[in-house]
Parts: sequence; C-alpha cells; structure tokens
Amino acid sequence: MTTTDDVAPPPHDDEDERLCEELGLLQRGITLVKMEGRVFLRFAGVVEEVGLRVPYQLVPPYGVLAKPSKWRKMDRDTRLALLRERSGDKAVRDLHADVLEFVRDILVEADDYGMDPMTFLHTLSDLQTSDLGSEVCARIRQRLEHAVERQREERHAERTRQSISLGEYPASFTTAHRMPRRFIAILGPTNSGKTHKAMEALAKAASGVYLAPLRLLALENYERLQAVTHHGKPLAVSLVTGEERRLVEGATHVASTVEMLDTRTPVEVAVIDEIQMLADPDRGAAWTAAVCGAPARTVYLVGAPEAKKAIEALARRLECQLEVHLLKRKAPLSMEPSAVRKLKGLRRGDALIAFSRREVLMWRDMVTDMGLSVATVYGNLSPEVRRAQAQRFRDGTADVVVGTDAIAMGLNLPISRIVMTTTVKYNGREEEEIPSALARQIAGRAGRFGIHEEGLVAGYDEDTHQVMRALLKEKPAPLNATGFSVAPTLEHLHLISSVTSETSLQRLLKRFVHNIDVPDGFFYPRITEEQFARAAWLDALPLSVADKFTLSLVPVSSKVMSLQHAWEQWALALSRGKASHLRIGDEPAQSRRAPSNLQDVEDLCRLYSAYAWLAYRLPEFFPDVDAALQLSRMASDKVDAILRDQNAAERKRQPKRYR
Repeated sequence: MTTTDDVAPPPHDDEDERLCEELGLLQRGITLVKMEGRVFLRFAGVVEEVGLRVPYQLVPPYGVLAKPSKWRKMDRDTRLALLRERSGDKAVRDLHADVLEFVRDILVEADDYGMDPMTFLHTLSDLQTSDLGSEVCARIRQRLEHAVERQREERHAERTRQSISLGEYPASFTTAHRMPRRFIAILGPTNSGKTHKAMEALAKAASGVYLAPLRLLALENYERLQAVTHHGKPLAVSLVTGEERRLVEGATHVASTVEMLDTRTPVEVAVIDEIQMLADPDRGAAWTAAVCGAPARTVYLVGAPEAKKAIEALARRLECQLEVHLLKRKAPLSMEPSAVRKLKGLRRGDALIAFSRREVLMWRDMVTDMGLSVATVYGNLSPEVRRAQAQRFRDGTADVVVGTDAIAMGLNLPISRIVMTTTVKYNGREEEEIPSALARQIAGRAGRFGIHEEGLVAGYDEDTHQVMRALLKEKPAPLNATGFSVAPTLEHLHLISSVTSETSLQRLLKRFVHNIDVPDGFFYPRITEEQFARAAWLDALPLSVADKFTLSLVPVSSKVMSLQHAWEQWALALSRGKASHLRIGDEPAQSRRAPSNLQDVEDLCRLYSAYAWLAYRLPEFFPDVDAALQLSRMASDKVDAILRDQNAAERKRQPKRYR
C-alpha cells in the first residue's frame, strides 16, 4: 500500500513535526499535510469486507484545519489544541465507519453487474489530493454509475439485437409469408398506361386492394373501381386512408393509401402504385412493408423503370416469381426549340411549374394579369381542392394550370405543354437542382394520350430550358437494390421495451435504429427526424408507449405553429385522460376572424384531417370524427372558393384586350 510518507511534502516546520510526534499522529495513520491552499489531516486505514482488503487515505471534513496563512499565525498551543481536537479516536472511528459503509455499497452494486470493485475502490488510497473524502467517494460512485450504465447499455443493445432481426422481417407478415405470391412489375414513364393495365387486372379479380401514395390517388381509383360491374352488379368497394373511411359491408375491393394496407386479409390481386417510392427517405418504409406484406396471390408493382433492379432484388429475397413488363410512352415527348421567355408566350393547355406555394401564387397572379384563367395546384391543398382545381382545367374553365410538382403524381390532366419556371427546389436543407427522375416525371405529364398527339416541354427562361433539356437526356439512376427502409412498429417497440424495461419513446426509437440486428443490410431501420424530435417532447408526458407512438405519427407539420399548437393540446389532453372535442361551429378563431385568408383555411383543412386521423386510432379520446370530416369538407370548399375568387378578381382588373 502506498504510504503518506512516500508522497507527502515535508512538515511545515520543526514545530509542526514535534506536534505530530507529541500526538502520535503518524503511528495512528494520520499525516499533517499542506497542499493546494489548505493545511489538513489525511487519515489512512484499511477496511475489510467479505474477504476484500481496501486501504484508504482520505481527508474528512473535520480534517481541514486552516489556510496556510492563518496556520502560520497560530501559536503552538492553538495548533496543538486544534490537532488534538480533529485527530481524536472518535474522528478516526467515524471516518472508518463512513468508509466501510461506502465500500459495502460499492461492493453490492459492482457485484450486481459482475464488476471488480477494486477497479473503483483503489482510488481511495491512490488519489492523494486536498479534496475531501466525500468528494473522492462521489467521483468513485460516479465512475461506477457510468460503468454500470455502459454495461447496461451493452446488455440492452445485445438483448435488442437478439429480440429483433431484420433478416426475418418478411416472415413477420404471416399471411403474405404463407401464401404463394407472384409479382408482376409494370414499369414505364408517365403516360405509358401502366396504372391502367394494373387496374384492369384488379377490377377483374374476385377480390383485391389498390395501394396509393396519396389520398387523392386512392380516392380517384376508389371511384374508378366503383364504376366497374361484375355480372351486372357494381363492385363493392371500400376506401381506407389515414384520415377517411368509407366502409362497405361485404366489400371485395379496397382502395387505400399504402400506409393503411391490411396485411391480414387475403385477396386475389394487389396493386402497389408508384413503386419507385421505395427510395423515398421518409416514406419508403411503407413501400417496403407493402411489397413484403401485401397478402395477395398476384401483386402488381407499378412505377418508374428505374425501380426494376430493386424489384428484382426484393423478388429474389422474398422467393416470389417475377414478371417484368416495360412500357413506352403512348405519345412522344419533345423539348420546345426555345424557352418561353415572356408571359405572353404562354397558351391554353400549359402547365406552369414552380416549387413552392409562394412562387405558385406569384406566378398565378402574373398569369391572370395577362387575362388567362388559372387552376392552382400545390401540396398544401387538400385532395378535394386539388381535384376541384384540376376539374376546372379539364373542363376548360381554366386556361392554364399553375402548380408545384404535386401535379406529377395523382392528377391526370390534359396538359399540352409543361413550362418550368425553375429547376431548383428546396430539399428541406438547401436549394438544389431537381434529379432527372423528377424532371422526367413532371415533364411526362405533358401530352395526354388521346387528347394531344405529343407532349411538349419548355423552360420559362433560357437557362431553365437548357437544364431541362439536359435532365431529360440523362438516364435516371436505378434504385438501390439493398438497404430497403423498415420503420418501427408498435410491436417492435413493445418488444424492445420488454427486454430493456425502457419506456422512453425517444430511447426506444434510438434502440430500434442502432441496436436491432441488421444481418446483411438488405433491410435497414429508419425513422423520420420529425418523429424522433416529437418523441423527446412526448416523453415528458405521462403517456403509454402506445399513445406516444401514435401521437408521434400524426400527419401535421411542426413548422406550422397553429398545427403544432393543436397537436400539443391534443397530446396534453390525452395525457390527462380527457377527450378532445371538435364540433361544427367551434372552428378556431382564425377561420372566423379572417375567412378569406387562404393560408389559414388551408391549415384548417390539415388540422381537421389530422383530428380525423387520430379519431380513427383513439376514438375514445377523439370522438368527433364526423364533425372533423364535415369541417374538412367545408374548409376545402372555402379554399377552392377563395382560389376561384382570387382568379376572377385578377381577371376583372385587366383590360379586355388581354382576355
């Protein structure tokens, strides 16, 4: 054992040395030390517990005597009295008892985790500073806590890895896994008739499901299936989206958004639309789940040609027979010789594309200034408003459609020419040039087969025109054939919680991403940044893991303050066991205060849809689903009316020669 004599500085003076000898301090393991601005007594000893011998050299609180300057001013008798008082037998016994109790605590905790206690306790004799013994013990306890936490983390990580393996992910869809399934990939550019071909097969099947990327597409194909008759009777079709249910008793067919796939009910045919969404960073996991879990004997995978390699890899992994059909456009697509350059160069049948709501409304106003009527389409609009605006363009009420890339998915419009105002889009972090696949998808909306002989594409300015020409010549990169996204399910989180006793949603999500077994990287865990950020906020509330998980997925944007506030209020009410009500006539104040404010009413549409989404999942606490749907329709009608009124007002201000 290291002794004080090995490291302690010499006595302060001969008088101090004589005082220590007179009191027999060294013989009792007590050393007078001057260090780090203190004069103090360090007590040495040994505690023995369950066969373990633990030496210590510590400074108790009563061992600190004075600052050096004050000590020097003391006479011999004062020093002697102070030393005698602070080094008595009781002081030695008290410190020894405290150390023994501390050692016992460390022994128990170290033993619980199979650790060597001396890894931590050796510091009691090795760490020789002026720090009090309580401070040294606190540091030892902290080191042990950190070591325990590291070991607990390693244990929980290993338990999580053993409990969930993504190598077994397809087998988790028991109905599909037990069925002999066949994949038919129908791949081609926009206007190649690929969706039509798959929907024909679905309509002829005895039972089936259509899976869409958007509510708008689910609604359109729901109506399309309703128009089909079998043996003189219309198909019985249900609509199931996150925010709406139209359930028909005895329905044989379902039109659904991809996230709402029923993986337990077998059907004859499934159609998974926009299969290239497998690569989407936020929603790709829904397509992975659909391909693995669609319980249909024949699964049609419909989308862009660049998804071919990914589909082939999935078919091999799932041991499903695969047919691939590659289709070509039914009408040719060509670049205009030159850019449009001026607003007067626009013509009826054009679609003018921008990449933000603000830019769309700005271009709409400029186009109406020229005397052309406009239909407006962008992502913030509800499906009902987008359909109404699209219908105005179809029936000729609107001359031009001005929209974002929202027109590239879910709207069949008789567009003769796509005019790009820019090829730069904000990706959530920065402005960047759009990928060739998106450029091709947008451009492909021009030249509807049966209406136009060809589709035309132009840039509004010369730079945009040349960039589009180059992008359309590029061959889109194929989707990755590995690393398919898998999102956590509630079952995953409950399983992790059962082996780790963890109830924090944020930590459960983190464990899912970092600790589950990913044997070959073919399937890969992913969560969205928004869900992870919400989890931290929800963990502060007294909610179950299930309720926190549900709330983390509500489709509202945290960037819109009114929607974020509503989401927070719903979460707080649920944490208190209170129902959140939504009644007609109780609309938020902004809708009554400013009924013509387009942004406010758009946000109301999203708020009511989000309430409906929750109502279908937690009906006891969100009981007013019918009111939510009715209010959503009313708000959508108001948005459509505002857009029509704004367009009409702009046109009325223009001289007749521009009309």
